[in-house]
Amino acid sequence: MNNTLPPRLTPNDIIRFKKYLIDVVSRSLEGNEIPAAEKKNVVRERLNALIEQSRFPLPAEVRRDLVEAALNDIVGYGPIQPLLEDDTISEIMVNGPKKVYIERKGMLQRTNIAFDDDEHVIRIIERIVLPLGRRIDAEYPMVDARLPDGSRVNAVIPPVAIDGPSLTIRKFRKDKLRIEQLIQFGSLSEGMAKFLRACVAARLNIIISGGTGSGKTTLLNVLSSFIPENERIVTIEDAAELQLQQEHVVRLESRPPDLNGRGAVTIRDLVRNALRMRPDRIVVGECRGGEALDMLQAMNTGHDGSMTTVHANSPRDALARLETLVLMAGMDLPLKVVRQQIASAVDLIIQQSRLRDGSRKIVSITEIVGMEGDVISMSELFKFEQTGLTPDGKILGVHKATGLRPMFYSRLEAVGFKLDARIFGANPAAGGRK
Repeated sequence: MNNTLPPRLTPNDIIRFKKYLIDVVSRSLEGNEIPAAEKKNVVRERLNALIEQSRFPLPAEVRRDLVEAALNDIVGYGPIQPLLEDDTISEIMVNGPKKVYIERKGMLQRTNIAFDDDEHVIRIIERIVLPLGRRIDAEYPMVDARLPDGSRVNAVIPPVAIDGPSLTIRKFRKDKLRIEQLIQFGSLSEGMAKFLRACVAARLNIIISGGTGSGKTTLLNVLSSFIPENERIVTIEDAAELQLQQEHVVRLESRPPDLNGRGAVTIRDLVRNALRMRPDRIVVGECRGGEALDMLQAMNTGHDGSMTTVHANSPRDALARLETLVLMAGMDLPLKVVRQQIASAVDLIIQQSRLRDGSRKIVSITEIVGMEGDVISMSELFKFEQTGLTPDGKILGVHKATGLRPMFYSRLEAVGFKLDARIFGANPAAGGRK
């Protein structure tokens, strides 16, 4: 907001006047059914009329900014509304009222946007969560929610958030990315794309591994688009983000407990229920608990072609993460048995990473070969090799095949994919795996 104010007016005066405008106009809207398409114009007219009646001495530029700020508070999500409308922004992070950051093209930037105070941030958080039947207060200071457009929201308030209320919004892409776009972005090579398409068609069980914000869900969306139209797909998520275009899709979403601590539906509950729904494919947005055991058992008992994501920084770490998640199921299983379950269930681990320059790439595609003693054996098929940096800090590199052909290659051929041996960096005349 412009700081050029008449001599006796302070920024606090403007904040108090804005709260007065919001209060009066909000009350005037109660009980009035105004069509959504007209609401903004109606609110703007009432704000301007109220300012005229109040004779509050405001310069034209300050008045315009004040009206827009009040408008966003009444019909939107306050100061962050313009950020939500900006399609180039992928994430919004509010660290208290005066520190608002965004992620754009994989890079963090601080904005000049600010809330009035802690109470203002909490008011916007409540605007998001209350219509969803969620609660946030001193007793329940953390909440996960979802905006109407599908964007994921996490909010934390004092006393847990020491420096003031925090709000994080992972924005939902309106346009669904295709594999061709990922190739253009340099996320993977054309050969890797052909290989992954074949793997999905051949009903391989695939784990996408990566850190927070590395693009796991985006890649899961793209791979899911390769599932044939004639298959029944059940998707299971904490917050529905997958955008499958197939006709026969059943979407399930977990539910937290209500205000009385009852009615929770976990991802594990949904995975177990999905097995009774005659699925051809089960796609779990993310395994983060005991549902990993149910998922592995499903993969091992005829539900081929299942896919999920896990938080891990390498394919080997992903296996260790899966072991930990299986043990969280509460079953007293020997570690070797757990590893045998993983080795027989999982065919492929795709490692996704966000690099230092903000770009997101597949950095490894690894086949699970089997067990060697007590250890799961793996074989890397594709990898990303960094070759340098541009003057402006962009990472240069190339996706390379390792020269190994996967052990499951015959499964790809069985569904009609006869991939050129050169995709794997292999000599076409050579036998075996090379």
